[in-house]
Amino acid sequence: MPAYRRFRDRIRIGPVEVATYYDGRGRDKHAAACTAPGCGFSADYTDRSAAELAARTHRCKA
Repeated sequence: MPAYRRFRDRIRIGPVEVATYYDGRGRDKHAAACTAPGCGFSADYTDRSAAELAARTHRCKA
């Protein structure tokens, strides 16, 4: 069964969205995901600053 995640503190940096969520153990995690069609970039981080840095330096190949 897939995990249900409620995202909060969402921001958009170019085509990438950065959001904060709680993992299954109640810890804060941060996700960066590209919304461009066909890109497929997404990553989870323990640091908000790391997720924002990934969003700022992401270059879409799509």
